[in-house]
Amino acid sequence: MANVEHGGRGGEAFAQAPDQARLKAARLGLWAVVAILAVRQLATVLGTPRGKRLTDLETWVGPGGVLHVNGSLYDSTQFTGTPFGGLVLKPLTRAAQQALGWGWTFGTLLLVVALGLVAARALPQPVSRRTSLLATPVAISLLMLSLPVRNTLWLGQTSIIPVLLVLLGCFAVRGQRAGGLCIGIGAALQPTVLLFAPLLWFTGRRRAAAWATGTFTAATALAWAAMPHDSYTYWVHHMAGVGLGGKADALANQSLHGALLRLDLTGPLEIALFLLLGAVVATLALRRAVRYAHDGQLLLAVAITGCAAIAVSPTTWQHQLLWVLLAVVGRVGSRASDRYVWPVAVVLVTTLPAKMMLPNTPAVYPLRDNIVLLAALAAATAVPFLPRTSPYYRSPVPTRYAPAPARFRRVPFLPFFRRVLTRPNLLLELLLIRVTYAAYQQVRLAATGGSNAAGRATAEHHGRLILDAERFLHIDIEHAVNHAVVKIGWLRDFFDFYYESFHFVVPLSVLAVLYWRRPVDYRWARTSLGFATLLALVGFWLFPLAPPRLMPNLGIIDTVHGVQDFSKPDYGTLTALTNQYAAMPSLHFGWSLWCGVVIAVLAPKWWMKALGLLHPLFTVSAIVATGNHWVLDAVGGAAVVAAGFGLAYALTGPRPAAAGADGSPPDRTPDGRDREHLHANGV
Repeated sequence: MANVEHGGRGGEAFAQAPDQARLKAARLGLWAVVAILAVRQLATVLGTPRGKRLTDLETWVGPGGVLHVNGSLYDSTQFTGTPFGGLVLKPLTRAAQQALGWGWTFGTLLLVVALGLVAARALPQPVSRRTSLLATPVAISLLMLSLPVRNTLWLGQTSIIPVLLVLLGCFAVRGQRAGGLCIGIGAALQPTVLLFAPLLWFTGRRRAAAWATGTFTAATALAWAAMPHDSYTYWVHHMAGVGLGGKADALANQSLHGALLRLDLTGPLEIALFLLLGAVVATLALRRAVRYAHDGQLLLAVAITGCAAIAVSPTTWQHQLLWVLLAVVGRVGSRASDRYVWPVAVVLVTTLPAKMMLPNTPAVYPLRDNIVLLAALAAATAVPFLPRTSPYYRSPVPTRYAPAPARFRRVPFLPFFRRVLTRPNLLLELLLIRVTYAAYQQVRLAATGGSNAAGRATAEHHGRLILDAERFLHIDIEHAVNHAVVKIGWLRDFFDFYYESFHFVVPLSVLAVLYWRRPVDYRWARTSLGFATLLALVGFWLFPLAPPRLMPNLGIIDTVHGVQDFSKPDYGTLTALTNQYAAMPSLHFGWSLWCGVVIAVLAPKWWMKALGLLHPLFTVSAIVATGNHWVLDAVGGAAVVAAGFGLAYALTGPRPAAAGADGSPPDRTPDGRDREHLHANGV
């Protein structure tokens, strides 16, 4: 019996060893990412010439800065901090001026690391060993990538300090007196932090709330006694800083006040509406925060209160929006597949520009211009975060996977990519599609150095190489096909319309039908398309190529964009908007071929398959006839699509062809019950 028990324990240890080694490797990799991001931030800030970096800090403590002036701090409206902040910074002016650069930036990075450490240790208990080991580097990495931290480093701001003081007061320091002191000092530097005093009071830390309020009052009174004129200017004339810094209706002001001004509301009506909405948001947020604090999710309660502070502040600039990122700790959704929607949305909102989140369409400007504010309002008042008492908090409805194993099981990490059998969350899919396409646009333009003129010579040289290769292979048909089609008016119009209209419509339609009717096949198709597009971006970067219509002396007629003026560096109607030298591989043909393959494989009728295969045929004819691509571009497009399907197979295994239209395996119903068992019991 002793031998049997010993053998069992040894087997468990042997089974756990690979997991521990993998966890250790993941932790080291994440800390390496933290180091890379820190070095990158230092290099970005310090590599920028003086006068273009740390501009806010330079405005305060540089030569002629407002902290050197004997008069009011607010005469130039360049200083936006509280009088107490000016009182604290003034003695440090000379030291801060000498530390412009390495000292200030490195110190800010240390504050970011401290913030990540405190936030990671404040996660609701209990947490798994994996979470405890990986939470800190993940938190620091997300902070480094966030726009608030990047703007703080770039501008030389101090907005990280109030957030860190609140977290220290709530989670790190011992005793209610010390906690209240930290939060009170944070409120003296950023008045809306005082909103945390009611949170402390209603969660049973009344002594801490009293100390926070008393510290804020004492610090403000001290500043008033030392600088009465500046204090009057800030608290009375500017009503707690309103009007200081940039214009209150600027897009960078992500507060309710800024949003109302952008909606053309002004005067007493706007002020009354702002005060009313602010009171409602603060009340709802505090009620929710108190409830989650009593539930054992104090970090989420702090994040909700911070998001309310963002909304009710008269001015909340971009470097003051870290509270939204802290809301990532909330858990939303009963299904495991839905659990990623909220954190992904928060990370995208706080790390990417609004233009990458929503399209450049006037109809969505109100959403795009206030997207961070809307995220803060959602976190503060609406998002249904799960309580710890919910059965789904720790054990969400699991995701079902196909029985097909992943390919290459001996290769590390690949076994994690498995075929999912449930329909993905639509919001998450739309977010990822939008962000991926925005990144695709940025990479296409960056492939030529940010402008078409920068890559024109290289792209035309590559065009001559492609033309020589096609002549060698006797497939240089672009000129002949282009001039033949131009002579037939209806055929020219057809190819122009096909080129401009079907490139996005057909792939999106195929994805929409698969999402609704065949979720398992949707994942397979979407994954293969994503890999193909990623490989195409690599091609754009490594091999910028001029299409036939932009090749001088070739005689190609641009039927879609009009006559090109080759004497100008950026000729053509679209060259100023996107990279016109991203021709190899052709995603026009690649995406159409992907559509044809997917339809041919999945369509139930032969005529549907035939129509699907006609789409890549018409597309390749259109791209050649209109002068937008070489024949070899289409070959490149076919190659990346084939590679995309191959990578999807390698990572997630073969497509489960026998799966039902609802995404369930053939032997199970959509709710997961066994069909044979039901049949045997007469169901």
